[in-house]
Amino acid sequence: MKSEFDMVVFLSPVLKGAHATRQRHIRQAERMHESIGERWGCATPWSWREKHVKWFLEHSLRCAAPATVYYYGLTAELIRRRKAQLVAV
Repeated sequence: MKSEFDMVVFLSPVLKGAHATRQRHIRQAERMHESIGERWGCATPWSWREKHVKWFLEHSLRCAAPATVYYYGLTAELIRRRKAQLVAV
């Protein structure tokens, strides 16, 4: 599922750190977007709920290494922060 949503633009206000780290977060967020979009039909991360992210971390990554789940959890936290910025404004 390739959508019109640009994850780089969405995450850019909260991305910090080395170039490789930013690219990893973007790659992981795009994978999350594809999986959640296919399963739940959510077009953008703005429409995601906590249950969508929890489903992804528990079911899509159930065979992944613990370190992989940890890094996806960090990416999920960045997405949560980005969504919280809209509420704070």
